[in-house]
Amino acid sequence: MIFWVRKVNRFASRTIQVEAGQKVISSGPYALVRHPMYSGSHVIWLCAPQALGSYIGWPAFTLLIPFCVFRLLNEEKFLRQELPGYREYCLRTRFRLIPFVW
Repeated sequence: MIFWVRKVNRFASRTIQVEAGQKVISSGPYALVRHPMYSGSHVIWLCAPQALGSYIGWPAFTLLIPFCVFRLLNEEKFLRQELPGYREYCLRTRFRLIPFVW
């Protein structure tokens, strides 16, 4: 998922910023959810403990969720203000992180 996001959106990064020439991407994984890179990283965080046979990672995953939600909401607020067309994209792409859930 993360590689697909990087292929579709060359502006995807850890830093929340708007660069010159940046456009709203609404194709590929961005047609399903507004934050597909976060979705992909959550799948990794959720499945890694089981794959490694170490279930101690699941409590760490639950601690990560509030941080991610805070960051995601902050990022959306910033993008609505700074990235032309992002408000309309939010109306078209209803789900933030999990299709048909949130």
